[in-house]
Amino acid sequence: MTVSLEQLRRCHFAVDLGAARTRVYVKGAGLIVDQPSVAAVNTRSGALIAVGDFAEQMTGRTPGYIRVVRPISGGTVVDIEMAQRMLRQLLGDKTRRQLRRNLRLRAAACTPHDADPLAQRATIETLVGLGARRVELVDTLIAAAVGCGLPVERPEASMIMVCGAAATQVAVLSLGSIVTAERIPVGGEAVDHAIVQLLRHDHELMLPSQSVRPLQLALSGNGLTPQGPETTEIHGRDVATGLARSVRVDTATVREAIQTPLTAVLDGIGKVLRDCPPDLVADLADRGITMVGGSALLPGFDQMLREATGMPVHIADRPDICAAEGLGAMLEGRVEPLVLNPLAA
Repeated sequence: MTVSLEQLRRCHFAVDLGAARTRVYVKGAGLIVDQPSVAAVNTRSGALIAVGDFAEQMTGRTPGYIRVVRPISGGTVVDIEMAQRMLRQLLGDKTRRQLRRNLRLRAAACTPHDADPLAQRATIETLVGLGARRVELVDTLIAAAVGCGLPVERPEASMIMVCGAAATQVAVLSLGSIVTAERIPVGGEAVDHAIVQLLRHDHELMLPSQSVRPLQLALSGNGLTPQGPETTEIHGRDVATGLARSVRVDTATVREAIQTPLTAVLDGIGKVLRDCPPDLVADLADRGITMVGGSALLPGFDQMLREATGMPVHIADRPDICAAEGLGAMLEGRVEPLVLNPLAA
């Protein structure tokens, strides 16, 4: 199944449904939604209490009758009805009315590389429930490459790594298509889990869920690299007593815990390069890897890749919104016509 640029230009809005954040691009208006993919529901009445940032702030802080849910996991819609309700709330009444004025409303959406037919169908049904008469699916790798300005339409190699919350996708692109790609089930959530497990097992400390990312940034300005302060103070809850407690953690140990799940990412990069034609690999020696996605901002991640691969590694400007901006560029017609296959077979 493929989709042409002409079909994408007919779309009125585009959606990037990520495990961490949902982004909506409306043709002519730009990126109008960039919120966490979270919803809070009253289990007694079924009413939707909050979505986005406010719902995320409620995580772990709600009474028993309020449930905080994530209807999207790994780039796949796992709860279609809740995803539709969340999107309606994020868009707002005014935007929804404007979109529904188009009697033949068309939408575009990102899907992970090699997404199975059921995952694609779930994405389509989610947007059809918002009033779309037709939904075009675009491979996230192509959309992100376009969004960060890679020359994907040229007969030369471009390598992109989409660092998501639930998975990391790596691909080599040429002539507007994916030459070789790999999807690794390791993302920012795996890094968070590694830190939480380290603190629980070694220090008997439970870390609040919303404190994991600030902890990563507080480790040092160099993140995964060995320089920086030797210890850092962490506040959490004692596993045995339940009381608040602070401990000083060796940052070298935390860096080691973070690197363990990222080893699978390095293996995936190696597989992509081994499957890539030699002429394209030669192009990559100078151009290197471009990182996009929210987890690309993990401190020191790019430096670790440079040391492991020996290739240049660049983080895109605004890496978190590259896929949504790429979809927007396709909708607005700002893409060369040689990008013929936005959805990988």
